Amino acid sequence: QSHLVESGGGLVQPGGSLRLSCVASKLVDDYDNFDIGWFRQAPGKEREGVSCIGHANGSTYHYADSVKGRFTISRDNAKNTVYLQMNSLKPEDTAVYYCAATMFGWLSVQEMCKYPKDEYDYWGQGTQVTVSA
Repeated sequence: QSHLVESGGGLVQPGGSLRLSCVASKLVDDYDNFDIGWFRQAPGKEREGVSCIGHANGSTYHYADSVKGRFTISRDNAKNTVYLQMNSLKPEDTAVYYCAATMFGWLSVQEMCKYPKDEYDYWGQGTQVTVSA
Protein backbone atom coordinates (compact mmCIF):
# COMPACT_ATOMS: atom_id res chain seq x y z
CA GLN A 1 0.00 0.00 0.00
CA SER A 2 1.32 3.40 -1.03
CA HIS A 3 2.09 5.92 1.69
CA LEU A 4 0.80 8.68 -0.62
CA VAL A 5 -2.58 8.49 -2.30
CA GLU A 6 -3.65 10.86 -5.05
CA SER A 7 -7.25 11.63 -5.96
CA GLY A 8 -9.30 14.17 -7.87
CA GLY A 9 -8.34 13.31 -11.41
CA GLY A 10 -10.85 12.86 -14.19
CA LEU A 11 -12.07 14.02 -17.56
CA VAL A 12 -12.61 17.75 -18.00
CA GLN A 13 -13.18 20.05 -20.95
CA PRO A 14 -10.58 22.63 -21.96
CA GLY A 15 -10.87 25.66 -19.74
CA GLY A 16 -12.22 23.60 -16.88
CA SER A 17 -10.84 23.00 -13.39
CA LEU A 18 -9.86 20.11 -11.17
CA ARG A 19 -8.44 19.90 -7.68
CA LEU A 20 -6.03 17.09 -6.95
CA SER A 21 -5.33 15.86 -3.44
CA CYS A 22 -2.33 13.97 -2.14
CA VAL A 23 -2.96 12.37 1.24
CA ALA A 24 -0.15 10.87 3.27
CA SER A 25 -0.85 7.90 5.48
CA LYS A 26 -0.13 7.97 9.20
CA LEU A 27 2.90 5.82 8.43
CA VAL A 28 4.60 8.94 7.11
CA ASP A 29 6.22 10.24 10.28
CA ASP A 30 7.02 13.93 10.65
CA TYR A 31 4.87 14.87 7.66
CA ASP A 32 5.51 18.55 8.36
CA ASN A 33 9.19 18.02 7.56
CA PHE A 34 8.62 16.80 4.04
CA ASP A 35 8.74 18.83 0.85
CA ILE A 36 5.91 17.66 -1.40
CA GLY A 37 5.71 17.82 -5.16
CA TRP A 38 3.33 17.13 -8.00
CA PHE A 39 4.70 15.55 -11.15
CA ARG A 40 3.09 14.37 -14.35
CA GLN A 41 3.85 12.02 -17.17
CA ALA A 42 2.08 11.95 -20.50
CA PRO A 43 2.31 8.97 -22.89
CA GLY A 44 5.63 8.95 -24.69
CA LYS A 45 7.01 11.82 -22.63
CA GLU A 46 9.37 12.12 -19.72
CA ARG A 47 8.13 12.76 -16.21
CA GLU A 48 8.13 16.46 -15.39
CA GLY A 49 7.72 18.51 -12.27
CA VAL A 50 4.52 20.54 -12.11
CA SER A 51 4.65 22.21 -8.71
CA CYS A 52 6.39 21.66 -5.41
CA ILE A 53 5.88 23.08 -1.94
CA GLY A 54 8.26 23.31 0.96
CA HIS A 55 7.95 21.71 4.38
CA ALA A 56 6.27 23.21 7.45
CA ASN A 57 4.07 26.13 6.43
CA GLY A 58 4.79 25.76 2.74
CA SER A 59 6.15 29.27 2.36
CA THR A 60 8.45 28.14 -0.44
CA TYR A 61 7.09 26.77 -3.68
CA HIS A 62 7.88 26.33 -7.33
CA TYR A 63 5.79 26.11 -10.48
CA ALA A 64 6.74 24.90 -13.91
CA ASP A 65 6.52 27.69 -16.47
CA SER A 66 3.78 25.82 -18.30
CA VAL A 67 1.39 26.02 -15.33
CA LYS A 68 2.23 29.38 -13.77
CA GLY A 69 -0.86 31.49 -13.25
CA ARG A 70 -3.17 28.50 -13.75
CA PHE A 71 -2.22 26.03 -10.99
CA THR A 72 -1.98 26.63 -7.24
CA ILE A 73 -0.32 24.32 -4.74
CA SER A 74 -1.16 24.34 -1.04
CA ARG A 75 -0.79 22.11 1.99
CA ASP A 76 -2.85 21.34 5.08
CA ASN A 77 -0.56 19.62 7.58
CA ALA A 78 -3.42 18.90 9.96
CA LYS A 79 -4.86 16.67 7.24
CA ASN A 80 -1.53 15.37 5.91
CA THR A 81 -2.67 16.66 2.54
CA VAL A 82 -1.28 18.68 -0.34
CA TYR A 83 -3.62 20.10 -2.95
CA LEU A 84 -3.12 21.13 -6.55
CA GLN A 85 -5.84 23.44 -7.84
CA MET A 86 -5.78 23.36 -11.62
CA ASN A 87 -7.67 26.03 -13.54
CA SER A 88 -7.88 26.90 -17.23
CA LEU A 89 -6.90 23.37 -18.13
CA LYS A 90 -5.50 22.68 -21.57
CA PRO A 91 -5.31 19.46 -23.59
CA GLU A 92 -1.54 19.49 -23.06
CA ASP A 93 -2.15 19.10 -19.32
CA THR A 94 -3.39 15.57 -19.99
CA ALA A 95 -1.19 13.14 -18.06
CA VAL A 96 -0.99 10.89 -15.05
CA TYR A 97 -0.29 13.09 -12.06
CA TYR A 98 1.83 11.80 -9.20
CA CYS A 99 2.76 13.26 -5.85
CA ALA A 100 6.04 12.61 -4.11
CA ALA A 101 7.58 13.50 -0.78
CA THR A 102 11.16 14.01 0.25
CA MET A 103 12.64 15.11 3.57
CA PHE A 104 13.54 18.78 3.52
CA GLY A 105 17.19 19.75 3.35
CA TRP A 106 18.28 17.44 0.57
CA LEU A 107 17.12 19.57 -2.35
CA SER A 108 15.65 23.00 -2.75
CA VAL A 109 11.99 23.05 -3.70
CA GLN A 110 12.99 24.25 -7.14
CA GLU A 111 15.49 21.41 -7.56
CA MET A 112 12.92 18.88 -6.37
CA CYS A 113 10.58 20.00 -9.11
CA LYS A 114 13.02 20.52 -11.95
CA TYR A 115 14.93 17.24 -11.51
CA PRO A 116 12.47 14.57 -10.30
CA LYS A 117 14.12 11.51 -8.87
CA ASP A 118 13.01 7.97 -8.16
CA GLU A 119 14.91 8.27 -4.87
CA TYR A 120 12.35 10.52 -3.21
CA ASP A 121 11.14 8.97 0.05
CA TYR A 122 7.61 8.36 -1.15
CA TRP A 123 5.74 8.28 -4.45
CA GLY A 124 2.03 7.88 -4.99
CA GLN A 125 0.46 5.66 -7.61
CA GLY A 126 -0.95 8.48 -9.69
CA THR A 127 -4.28 9.86 -10.86
CA GLN A 128 -5.27 10.35 -14.49
CA VAL A 129 -6.15 13.82 -15.74
CA THR A 130 -7.64 14.06 -19.21
CA VAL A 131 -8.47 17.39 -20.80
CA SER A 132 -10.56 16.93 -23.90
CA ALA A 133 -13.62 18.31 -25.61
